[in-house]
Amino acid sequence: MRALSALAAVLALCANAGAAVHRVAPGASIADAIRAAAPGDTVRIEHGDYAERLVIDKPLTLEGIGRPTVRGGFSGDVIRVRAADVTIRGLIVRDSGTDQTAQNSGIYLEPGSHRATVQDCDIVYNLFGVWVEKADDARVQRNIITGRRDLQSTLRGNGVQLYNSAGAQVLDNHISYARDGIYVDLSRKSVFRGNRIHHLRYGTHYMNTHDSVWENNEVYMNRGGLALMEVRRLTVRNNVAWGNTDHGIMLRTIQDSVVENNVVAGNGRGFFIYDAEYNTLHANLVVNNEVGVHLSAGSSNNKIDGNDFIGNQNQVKFVAARDVEWGKSQGNYWSNYSGWDQNGDGKGDVPYEANDVVDRLNWQYPLLKLVLSSPSVQTLRFVARQFPVLRAPSVVDKHPRTRPLNQDWRKWSDKRPHRGE
Repeated sequence: MRALSALAAVLALCANAGAAVHRVAPGASIADAIRAAAPGDTVRIEHGDYAERLVIDKPLTLEGIGRPTVRGGFSGDVIRVRAADVTIRGLIVRDSGTDQTAQNSGIYLEPGSHRATVQDCDIVYNLFGVWVEKADDARVQRNIITGRRDLQSTLRGNGVQLYNSAGAQVLDNHISYARDGIYVDLSRKSVFRGNRIHHLRYGTHYMNTHDSVWENNEVYMNRGGLALMEVRRLTVRNNVAWGNTDHGIMLRTIQDSVVENNVVAGNGRGFFIYDAEYNTLHANLVVNNEVGVHLSAGSSNNKIDGNDFIGNQNQVKFVAARDVEWGKSQGNYWSNYSGWDQNGDGKGDVPYEANDVVDRLNWQYPLLKLVLSSPSVQTLRFVARQFPVLRAPSVVDKHPRTRPLNQDWRKWSDKRPHRGE
């Protein structure tokens, strides 16, 4: 095996030694240089403005010097890749067509375009930014991807579209003003890390893609932040979702996943958890949302422990037939906990209950909000607390923590849901 590895390395060095560089100056044709290049060559494009639609049908590197611009003339794809082992870097790629049926894109990776790299590009004013279809081990890294802000949201494409592909790495991109920032379907074993995603419908629209990682992303000022749906064995950690109108992080029909060390601040709903089971939510900071957690559709058998729930207008929105217990091991912190800690062990001596009968009526009959401050409603709340027969099922934390784990939570206290585009 060592001998085979050494031989492969030698062959790779020999191949690189024989690779040619084809330079393209302003006024010349990039497409001609691609046709003249042999597999493994580099086409190096000097700074300038090139009105061309390109097809890359062999392994090569397309490299910009001084950030040249490639314009698609508002027709079709600007760059279409039909070969494996293609690298595109250092370009401004713009002005694709607007045919959603044809999936017009700035850069389109066709099926079989495995191990493609799209790196350090500005991909702007296209319908879709980068489309990856049935192409494994793609790397989309350090790009600025901006959609057609002049179109209505539903008429735009997505920033990065990943379909039926494995092993993708979508890293350190800045994505805005598309329809959805990163749209993923029917894929697997991918990593989404370090992306900044804002001013979109959904920051991420993610379905049917198992065994993947979302970490260190910042998703803000969208309608929805991270929408993670119909998946298993997902790791979601160290993300920040703030100022999103609807939800910060949606966990819908998700199982066997770990959601930890995330900040969800100033959203309509911090977490929206729907039909989710056998997941772990740990060490998340849920702060200053209109609803901290909206829990519904039989979402039980989850381990929700060691989280901080601070300053949410309603900590939990929950309507169900029986209690759900959280904090079984470590306990969660609730900023509106009114109990006490007599022995000073850092855990409350009386349980925390997220909702009472008035909260339940409020969720079921929204018009009740008009009279929430009336003496009769306050009397009902008082009576329900004194007589367990009137008690509503609730999220219950039997021994809540009395101090937050996240000591830096105040830096997020001024976030508010974004109501514009």
